[in-house]
Amino acid sequence: MTVYLAWSPAPVPADLPGPWVELRRLTDDLVLVDSPDGLSRVYHELKWALPEGTALFVAPLPERPKLKGLPAGTTTWLRDRIAGPEQ
Repeated sequence: MTVYLAWSPAPVPADLPGPWVELRRLTDDLVLVDSPDGLSRVYHELKWALPEGTALFVAPLPERPKLKGLPAGTTTWLRDRIAGPEQ
């Protein structure tokens, strides 16, 4: 399973069906995607769900990022899916 970070200026619906186990909305334009599929598949499914010509950024998260001020439970959600940084 890989966690991807996706950003688009258009809102990404939290209940969007796709090749993912879970899509977790952080803000209207920022989501975490937990998917067994590769980057290309996740990118294209999100791209096809957004209005034509909308900007989109999708990247895998190789380790748990530092974060602050995001919705409650986000750190735990990430901790359950991604290892922390090497010490």
